[in-house]
Amino acid sequence: MALSEQEQRLLDEMERSFYQNDADVVSTSPRSGAAVTTRAVVVAFLSVAVGIGVVVAGVATNIPVLGVVGFVLMLAGVVYAFAAPKGAASQSDPLPTGRPSPKSGESSDGSFMDKLGNRWDKRQQGE
Repeated sequence: MALSEQEQRLLDEMERSFYQNDADVVSTSPRSGAAVTTRAVVVAFLSVAVGIGVVVAGVATNIPVLGVVGFVLMLAGVVYAFAAPKGAASQSDPLPTGRPSPKSGESSDGSFMDKLGNRWDKRQQGE
């Protein structure tokens, strides 16, 4: 089904608006943590493999505590793999938050919703 001229213009305007505001979304979104290292993946894989073995051994010997220990071992391995390296924060510069500092006359106080409302008003006024 084809769009009418008015619908096509509205769609084009929405696309332009989206692409203009997309840079705002990218600049204000938090950056992801450091990349997962190969060492962390290997340690996590081995931890999960040993954990599964301990869980199976716990089930085979009918010792529930052994199964819980195996599960905790698997969980610890996965958490270790995705945790940020300990020295990463001190070795690199702090990441920019993407938020400009408050201008003179603007207060950094206020609730999240107030700030969001102010940003919406500014955007609607074309500032």
